[in-house]
Amino acid sequence: MSRAPKLFDSRMKIRVQPGEYHASEKDVVLITLLGSCVSACLYDPVNHVVGMNHFLLSTQSYSSQDLMLKSDAGRYGINAMELLINRMMKLGAQRKHLKAKVFGGAAVLQINQQAAPMLDVGGRNARFVVNFLQEDRIPVVAADLEGVFGRVIYFDSRDYSVYVRKVQRTEVSEVVERDRSFIRAVQREREQQHRPQRPVDVDLWD
Repeated sequence: MSRAPKLFDSRMKIRVQPGEYHASEKDVVLITLLGSCVSACLYDPVNHVVGMNHFLLSTQSYSSQDLMLKSDAGRYGINAMELLINRMMKLGAQRKHLKAKVFGGAAVLQINQQAAPMLDVGGRNARFVVNFLQEDRIPVVAADLEGVFGRVIYFDSRDYSVYVRKVQRTEVSEVVERDRSFIRAVQREREQQHRPQRPVDVDLWD
């Protein structure tokens, strides 16, 4: 990830990695690098609390005909969103004041969508975050979703602005490999959760 813009030089900067989230009531700049993943930048302008997550939905148990929020895939996103919202509320935010800016969901993995529509990773992430926020009645103030370029985003807690830089081609291979590794990790987690448990031997005594 390249160096942050000069206007952030003297500021506290926190990088949010895939699978992570961070909330703060302090003067911070939240930074992340997005490929297929999505970040929701949430803020409560009344209580001055901000937060950012970075998530990738599970690639299992979802097709284009499914209701995203009720699918196994969608549960990953719901968890990422609720963890962030709950953390912000602990810092003084109120759900009724939350606003959102959402980014990411690029088609950097170059998957053949006709051959494998359920593996539309970036598009699915983008659709999920929009649907979740609509269901939760959190207004989306700004969005930059899908497309073919990765993004570096900087979320400024002072005025809730988000600076976006499209990822150059020289950085694409890094983003693609990272997203692939993240997908494999999520798949392994799903397989472990659904692995049948070994029966427990019980001796019955008269």
